[in-house]
Amino acid sequence: MSPRRRGQGDDGADADGVSSGGADGVDQPGVDQPEPDGAADAASVDEAEGFDDLSADGAVEETSKRPNAFVRLYRGQTSFDFIGNKKKWFAISAIIIVAGVISLGTRGLNLGIDFKGGQTWEVQSNHLTVAQATTAVEGAGIPQPTVLELTDQIHHTKTIEVEADLNSKTAEQKSAIETKVTDALAKAAGISESQAAQKISFNDVGPTWGGQVTSKAVEALIVFFIAVVIFISIRFEFKMAIAALVAVIHDILITVGIYSLAGFQVTPDTVIAILTVLGYSLYDTVVVFDRIAENAKGLGASGRITYSETVNLSMNQTLARSINTSMVAIIPVLSVLVVGSVILGATSLEDFGLALVIGLTSGAYSSIFIASPLLAMMKEREPRYVTIRQRLETRGDRMGALTPSSFAAMSTAGAARGGGRARPQNTGVIRPGASREPARQSAATGTARPGAAKSAQPTGKGQEARTPSPGGGSNRPAGTRPLPRPRKGKGKGGKGKRR
Repeated sequence: MSPRRRGQGDDGADADGVSSGGADGVDQPGVDQPEPDGAADAASVDEAEGFDDLSADGAVEETSKRPNAFVRLYRGQTSFDFIGNKKKWFAISAIIIVAGVISLGTRGLNLGIDFKGGQTWEVQSNHLTVAQATTAVEGAGIPQPTVLELTDQIHHTKTIEVEADLNSKTAEQKSAIETKVTDALAKAAGISESQAAQKISFNDVGPTWGGQVTSKAVEALIVFFIAVVIFISIRFEFKMAIAALVAVIHDILITVGIYSLAGFQVTPDTVIAILTVLGYSLYDTVVVFDRIAENAKGLGASGRITYSETVNLSMNQTLARSINTSMVAIIPVLSVLVVGSVILGATSLEDFGLALVIGLTSGAYSSIFIASPLLAMMKEREPRYVTIRQRLETRGDRMGALTPSSFAAMSTAGAARGGGRARPQNTGVIRPGASREPARQSAATGTARPGAAKSAQPTGKGQEARTPSPGGGSNRPAGTRPLPRPRKGKGKGGKGKRR
């Protein structure tokens, strides 16, 4: 039988997890000695040192190979410092939000006709262009009209829609302008007076419906905020709910600011798209928070890393998932926006698709760069994590940045070591609490564990077979007394001192 490699632990365990007390790796018979009080702590320290060595080896290996960023991302070899660069992320968001607020105060939003009311003309013509319609309407007395081209690819027809705001005019002025615009559009499109009523339609839209949509959207937003705070507080904790709520408000401010800066028109489709985006942003944030909570109960509870390092690890673990989810959501919407509105001319999809693209991008950004760093800032103020940070900085015993792959290797190694001590996979060994095997099985295998049954045969002069007590106390056989120790002397009855 080939010799087995001996382990280096204080408890004398070999590589297979079997205790070796003799020279040949087999326990010598005798009374089991209790484990010292500091053995468990020493084992934990050895295990943690093994984790550090494993992390260091993994870091050296990753540094020597150094593949590109995308390969390292999907292999779990990234260790981006999101929390250390939180000031950069906050600064980027602050610049966009401040610029949007200034634009809202000076320019405001380009509200559609459903919100502010107005008049619309729709001309069915395959020959009339947007430029021709704009020139004709401006000549009729409406400065800067909104002209859209609507294309029906199924029936191969084209419609020119003209929007204007005549609410400030008197009733007589509105009637005169309406007639002039209708005649100008008919002339530009080459429509005769007899066909004008069929080819050109006029609508007077009031602001009531748009106001109702806005009020309902605000009510839905308030209910949404309350539900978010309650759900995340119950599922995780209140500080996570606050961080998620700030991220959602961030997405709203970013989207509204971009609409004001770019002058995009706000329609009911825009409001619906923004409400849809808020749910997506919250979903991505909750996924990241779930991983943070899981790691905080595991490695974060050991006191060997700070809460910020726990958040960094969690974000690196979910980074690939966040990018994949965002791209899967953005690419189809972007395709609908570009192909549908630009190539096919379906401008009705433009408002909805544009709001979705802006909101999805902002939601992915906030879940990674806003919510999690803000949570780390709040949690680092708790006394528990302040103490951990101060102790690690004083001792200089910080594990450093962990990659998802090195953390997985550490967890696997820790589980293997812990399992090796508690549950060996050797046959013929009696585990604590298991039923006792016949004495011949122990004698046949020649191995035993602390607390396991010893051989029933006498092992020495004046000694009897001993079995461990269930409570871990004396190993004296039931109903017997220990033999007296031999005395020094020449004969059996000689006098002498006890050893």
